[in-house]
Amino acid sequence: MSFQTLGLGPNILQAIEESGYSEPTPIQTSAIPLIINGSDVIGIAQTGTGKTAAFTLPMLATLERLKKEGPRDRKTRALVISPTRELVVQIHDNVKAYAKHLPLKVATVYGGVGEGPQKQALRNGVDLVIATPGRLMDLMEQGCADFSGLEFLVLDEADRMLDMGFLPNIRRISKDLPKKGRQTLLFSATLSKEIEKLTHEFQYKPQTVEIGRRSNPADTVEQYVHEVPKSQKIDLLKHLLQDNEMYSVLVFTRTKYGADRVARQLGRDKISSGAIHSNRSQNQRARALQDFKDGKIRVLVATDIAARGIDVDGITHVVNFDFPPHTEDYVHRIGRTGRANMDGVAISFITADDRDAFKALERFIKRSIQIRKPEGFECKPDRPTQGGGQNRPSRGFKPGKGKPRHGGNRSKGSGGRKGGGGGRSQSGGGNPSGESQGRPQGGKSKPSFSGGGRPEGGGGQRRRLTNRSAAKRSFR
Repeated sequence: MSFQTLGLGPNILQAIEESGYSEPTPIQTSAIPLIINGSDVIGIAQTGTGKTAAFTLPMLATLERLKKEGPRDRKTRALVISPTRELVVQIHDNVKAYAKHLPLKVATVYGGVGEGPQKQALRNGVDLVIATPGRLMDLMEQGCADFSGLEFLVLDEADRMLDMGFLPNIRRISKDLPKKGRQTLLFSATLSKEIEKLTHEFQYKPQTVEIGRRSNPADTVEQYVHEVPKSQKIDLLKHLLQDNEMYSVLVFTRTKYGADRVARQLGRDKISSGAIHSNRSQNQRARALQDFKDGKIRVLVATDIAARGIDVDGITHVVNFDFPPHTEDYVHRIGRTGRANMDGVAISFITADDRDAFKALERFIKRSIQIRKPEGFECKPDRPTQGGGQNRPSRGFKPGKGKPRHGGNRSKGSGGRKGGGGGRSQSGGGNPSGESQGRPQGGKSKPSFSGGGRPEGGGGQRRRLTNRSAAKRSFR
């Protein structure tokens, strides 16, 4: 199927063609006609499948049609709510690319920057607002936005917004939005009972589009774990980074302190790295991401929340420096690699305290993950901490159901704070999936590095990444 058959206008089709894409992804093929026909839609697909374009393209097509029908007032017609600043910026950048031939005004609303320009944009009137829940609610309470003419409400990354505690904000915002005649779209990487409850609350007879196996990692990602004591994690990470194939690495930690600590320790060994988390300013986070895109740093260390702004092709490895506390977080993390039909690798470090969580993960994804001994690295014997481990599921633990009911992130027996990891991002401005454009066929030649940059040359223990995409580029 081609984009020409999906009911999109010529201006949007031209922008898609100029971006170099010819075929829609499965989520786009299924969702776009439903949205153009006016249905509420629940879109469930893994990260990197083009969810953003699946709602943005038909929404833009409808807004273009409304503009042609006659002069409109300055009321906003579409509102997209997304959990993080980085995601808002990425969506906006991609909207600009494939709406560049449309007479539409778009504004972004998010925290970490001054309110003044955002207030002015809303008061002047825009067709589409892309916002984070907190800042949007603040500006609405100040009377800066008029959503009385709203045609579209989109809840993007709905599962993560629930995890981050944004449901009260979304409910408060929804009270001031028109119910009659509003089309509501909900997109998520997973479909939990909590998400199903949300759909009953905000949508009317929604059509569900689910692509791929629910909460299951992509087949293009090679997964394995290393058993390692907490005290040796950083040494093992440094050892693995001697592999020249690990030239674009996203490392995940569970804490902001851990992300900073890992990046700092890598830097001491002249391994170029950066860290992103919610305590960093918007400028600091943007600079770290840009350095990662440009290849100025080899390793990006991130927390789960901050990493929601990292949606790019080309990441060779994801390293779970701290094993994820919830099974769905694992799926989200490793979904950053193995995109665009390229192979990726996900490596997880597990301590004795993580063994129960690791087994729960295998049950959840219905797949065994190989435990390997690190080549050329000797791990000391590891025992669970007294009284239970920091990552051990408690009695209230249920795979994919958020935080355990009992216990915390750190048990009394585990000393110190946990270290962490993060990832890298490349953005493709014209990628209509809202997740950056991948490398062209044949792959981008591997850059050479000197000093603290990425390593030179090939070699390495892991097989080289291969681009298995078809002759036509898929619109991701």
